[in-house]
Amino acid sequence: MIAIIIAGATALILSILGTPLYIRFLVARQYGQFVRDDGPTTHSTKRGTPTMGGVAIILATIIGYTVSHLATTRLPTTSALLVLFLMAGLGLVGFLDDYLKISHQRSLGLSARGKLLGQGLVATVFAVLALVLPDRDGATPASTRISFVRDISWLDLDLAQNWQIPAALATVIGFVLFAIWANFLVAAWGNGVNLTDGLDGLATGATILFAGTYVLICFWQWRQTCPPGFELDNCYTAPAPLDTAVVCSAIVGACIGFLWHNTSPAKIFMGDTGSLGLGGALAGITIVSRTELLGAIIGGLFVIISLSVIIQVASFKATGKRVFRMAPLQHHFELKGWNEVTIVVRFWIVAGILALAGLGLFYVDALPRLVS
Repeated sequence: MIAIIIAGATALILSILGTPLYIRFLVARQYGQFVRDDGPTTHSTKRGTPTMGGVAIILATIIGYTVSHLATTRLPTTSALLVLFLMAGLGLVGFLDDYLKISHQRSLGLSARGKLLGQGLVATVFAVLALVLPDRDGATPASTRISFVRDISWLDLDLAQNWQIPAALATVIGFVLFAIWANFLVAAWGNGVNLTDGLDGLATGATILFAGTYVLICFWQWRQTCPPGFELDNCYTAPAPLDTAVVCSAIVGACIGFLWHNTSPAKIFMGDTGSLGLGGALAGITIVSRTELLGAIIGGLFVIISLSVIIQVASFKATGKRVFRMAPLQHHFELKGWNEVTIVVRFWIVAGILALAGLGLFYVDALPRLVS
């Protein structure tokens, strides 16, 4: 518990005090946001605002996690380190995208293919390491089973175990299927946070609610960890839930500190550096905590906003008509005349309700098992 508090507090202090220094650095080099011409006209005032603020979030998270372990003399776990790797790796892809936008003074950075290749490379490395490197009691951070509140026994991506084929080939198939699943999750969460990051503070606040919820979930998993070698209905097999909670706490602290400067009117944007980095972290957290499907409820705001884009594109291609005035969804309400702050606060409320719903489902599953 002490490690969770230290990680969050350290990341918060670093982020809230360090971000202004980073803003001065960006301003001095004229690393400002380039605003797309087809966006809402109210966004023209945001042109030139320093971007790539995700660097501050990622560094504060990593340092907060590191300080907590130095203070408690606890060794880091494979699960937590892989989540941080996914966060930093996706953040690097986003950084390259942001830098190209700034250097070329345009709204497009990396090509769609280049961005997908970068995300795919990082996600694939994560997937392989998560199935190979041991963590607590020799268990690996990831499982080939798809999970809701815990791994679902009949949703196993290693389908080859029932095909009567050589074990080596079955293992390879299981790795490939899991790598595809991990790539999907990383792309979905990365794009979800990226699409949500359209208004001052929106994605940052939603991420705080998501990661804060997972502090509670992972701490509970730690209190109800399965005995070594056993997989029971009233416990959890996530290999290092307490350390995952430490990472989540560091993310919460870093985002709260960043939100101080990112709230309307924003003095800095997280950019693709932050949105892809945070998206990668959220994907990693759901994988190592064995709650991949539950995460889609807890982070439901990101899902809704992503769906708004999918619906808009599909409708326009199929019928030539748009469902929303503009996608992502937050811009639809802007064009309806809603104030930016009003949209952000109301979307935070929706994000909070969905996070509580997901947390409720987690405990509804857990409590009857404990009573029985």
